[in-house]
Amino acid sequence: MQQSANTSLKTASDPETGSYQKTGLILSGGGARAAYQVGVLKAVHKILPRGDYNPFDIISGTSAGAINGIALASYADNYRIGIRHLERIWSHFDCNQIYRTDFKGVSRTLLKLVRSLVVGRGYKHDPVSLLNNAPLRKLLSEVIRFDNIQPAIDKGALHAIAINCSGLESGESVSFFQGHNSINNWQRERRIGARTQLNVDHLMASSAIPMIFPAMKINREYFADGAVRQLAPISPALHLGADKIMVIGVSGVAHKRKERRQQAAYPTPAKLMGHMLNAAFLDSMESDVERLCRINRTVERIPPHIRQQEGMELRKIDLLEINPSQSLDDIAGEHADEIPRALKMALGGSGNTSRNGSGILSYLLFSRGFCQNLIDLGYNDAMTRADEIRDFFSDHFEGRAVNRAND
Repeated sequence: MQQSANTSLKTASDPETGSYQKTGLILSGGGARAAYQVGVLKAVHKILPRGDYNPFDIISGTSAGAINGIALASYADNYRIGIRHLERIWSHFDCNQIYRTDFKGVSRTLLKLVRSLVVGRGYKHDPVSLLNNAPLRKLLSEVIRFDNIQPAIDKGALHAIAINCSGLESGESVSFFQGHNSINNWQRERRIGARTQLNVDHLMASSAIPMIFPAMKINREYFADGAVRQLAPISPALHLGADKIMVIGVSGVAHKRKERRQQAAYPTPAKLMGHMLNAAFLDSMESDVERLCRINRTVERIPPHIRQQEGMELRKIDLLEINPSQSLDDIAGEHADEIPRALKMALGGSGNTSRNGSGILSYLLFSRGFCQNLIDLGYNDAMTRADEIRDFFSDHFEGRAVNRAND
């Protein structure tokens, strides 16, 4: 039975309070790695009951995850079309849709970077970046319908959407959000939430990987990629009212120790940059998930009446985390021949764009082959956990069949 967005399928309630439980979606950053999220979201649509409804009340996105999140929010009243729209975009990506890949464009950006570093204040207004991402702004302006977001909120198809950025002057992680009028701004140590009407500038700021893409000025301050200094990636969704969380990460084989291998040569610049990007994009999410699991275990051991009596604000947050089952760095290495020649030059030659430098490739390789490979991986990873996904959403759809025919 197909349901419209106006038909209430959301019957989940908190066993302690009886109130409706809102489901939050966390989409972490990671450049081209975010193609993996599209595959997972496609599988979620496949697994859940047929319909156009949006299974996520709250969406919080960072960097490329923010782009995916906004795209979903703009189709919150028709999730099926939103997923197909996302998949169509990522399946036909080319690097030149994200940043300039011609020798003239890359050389000019590198010249500005060197000039700013060497001359300094004489060129203080020049963007300091390795690549020019003007094509990304053009693409986002064409494919994202920002004007659809508020109507979706007004109709109840979406409760809130947040885009996470990092303030370069304040050093704060800022969650720009658009949502239900019951949501208030918040402020924590180095973290704030600010209500606004979201636009392409917020997406450009959230995806501005430091030194790779230029920072974006919003109001008084320049902002860079939201993953930088984001100490608690899950927090914005909780502030927006989420009671249960689905996290789609982009860290291959997360929570497993990697083997230490003997290294004969000094790490290449691309290897070092990939290491820094991993620290920004992956480590904080893994730590925050681990922290939430510890809090959940603690809360389970404290009876509800004791928590209420002691004024404890702790509550259990149901969590479903899906991460790649394979190393995205290794997959990127297999697609190294798809990197534009000009970008290879900017990264310092073939030694930095081979398997040894595949860490940074996995963030910048917006090629059709690599992105499609990640979409397929995300879809297959989620389908192998179909039962967990059904259980996670089951209280939303009690009494309804969860098996679906092919679209």
